[in-house]
Amino acid sequence: MENTSYIALSRQNALWRQLDVIATNMANANTPAYKAEHMMFREYLMPTRSSDRTFGDKLSYVQDVSVLRNTEEGSLTKTDNPLDVALHGDGFFQVETEAGMRYSRNGHFRLDEGGMLVNSLGHAVMDNADNPIIFAPNETRITITPDGTVATENGQVAKLKVVRFFNDQDMRKVGDSLYETTQEPQLVERPAIVQGMMEESNVQPVVEITRMTEVLRQYQALQQMIDKEHERQLKAIETLVPRA
Repeated sequence: MENTSYIALSRQNALWRQLDVIATNMANANTPAYKAEHMMFREYLMPTRSSDRTFGDKLSYVQDVSVLRNTEEGSLTKTDNPLDVALHGDGFFQVETEAGMRYSRNGHFRLDEGGMLVNSLGHAVMDNADNPIIFAPNETRITITPDGTVATENGQVAKLKVVRFFNDQDMRKVGDSLYETTQEPQLVERPAIVQGMMEESNVQPVVEITRMTEVLRQYQALQQMIDKEHERQLKAIETLVPRA
């Protein structure tokens, strides 16, 4: 009976996908503002043939439905770098990439050679008017207030654009720090920005290691079951089919 192997293989495929998600979480345990992800599974019931009722009327398979993102805020760490900012609460910074506008909670910013405020990947950080934020060569004392106002010793320069979306789970991850979405961004009028701080990843390494160990244990147990079922089928064939 091959149904046993098919059902086990469907579970193995789901576990392998889950293992990949866990590995990605662990690799980003130190990525600022990274959000841990978890697999969502569901049972798929497939009707059996009328001639095959060993498992009843339906066969139960495992399907990985989607990846659920943990949007819980990570801990804030003090860096004393005036260009490091953390979002406390809801919202995303908006940056401009070669592919268009993208969104991120990673506030590890810097100035490029032209004095433009960019993220760690070199993408321009947008202000409320969707323009890049550029500083003059003589502007050195940069302050960023809780509402996102960016100023120097020469006065106000711009205001960081912070947006929110109706459903964060519908946002697609691009790399480790950026998101894209077809949803319309909604401006956060009163963001809570903390200068000189960084939001840490909300990945819990000990939890992920425990989950990885359990997934590997289940995967190996299924493999043993598949191997035993294969041996059983071979023995059945040898018994039923006489040797020439």
